Amino acid sequence: MKVTLASAQYPITEHQNFAGWQQHTESWVAGAAAKKAQLLLFPEYGAMELVSIFSSDIRNDIRQQVIELDTLRNDFCTVFSDLAKKYGVIIVAPSIPVIDNGKNLNRAHVFSPNGLAGYQDKLFMTRFENEEWGIQSAPEILNVFEASWGKFGIQICYDVEFSLGSQLLAASGASLILAPSCTETIRGAARVHIGARARALENQAYTVVSQTIGKALWSPAVDINYGFAAFYSTPDKDLPEEGIISAMEPQKAGWLVQELDFDKIEQVRANGQVFNFKDHVRIKTGFTDPENELMVTSNII
Repeated sequence: MKVTLASAQYPITEHQNFAGWQQHTESWVAGAAAKKAQLLLFPEYGAMELVSIFSSDIRNDIRQQVIELDTLRNDFCTVFSDLAKKYGVIIVAPSIPVIDNGKNLNRAHVFSPNGLAGYQDKLFMTRFENEEWGIQSAPEILNVFEASWGKFGIQICYDVEFSLGSQLLAASGASLILAPSCTETIRGAARVHIGARARALENQAYTVVSQTIGKALWSPAVDINYGFAAFYSTPDKDLPEEGIISAMEPQKAGWLVQELDFDKIEQVRANGQVFNFKDHVRIKTGFTDPENELMVTSNII
């Protein structure tokens, strides 16, 4: 089975009001749909551009922003649900801080033409999120999304730098790992891309990175952004020698569009030059605290 994906290299832009943001968002979705993309991946914290419609006091208070953004959550979801239906695509929306059971979480919602298909919360927090922003680690739940062309999972930014989540997703049937990301330095972006390439190798899978770019100096939370979009695979039979399928020039706004053939993943897992996937699932990894055991659930799109 083949599928065409679009990964956003996304600038966090300033908007006058919610309607302006909605129009901007539709222009991006329409652009990817025009390129025949079936799945659209937006980056981590791309939704922070909604903070630009708030007052200057809220703009400058990174903790209050989370509270205010949560009041827009339903409207935010409605916009992406309607766009997924209108354009007939699957959308992994830009992640947005939400408040769930009293915890501040970083959540990536997934929408299909049938509406909200589910979401993935970030599990591992960076120091900035944890120490300054008040974003917290989510409950240990991973979600596998099953489309007509295959299964995929999401590892948000820092999460993809650890093998555990992707390993469990792959063992549960995923052959595609999506890594929406937001980083401010070349080093940060590099860590995410190195992690994505490692996850592709370990699991003989495809990985896709989407990152924020440019400056949003009105936002102390996401004021500086560096990144690029890329598609990776395991370097094996009938796949790129170095595992790099395609990558976009850093800091240039737009979509990176790529067709992926999942039959190639099945072939290398069954008869590759090596058996990374089969051998990797033999390794048991987990949290030191048994109460933190990860649970994997399935979502049909």
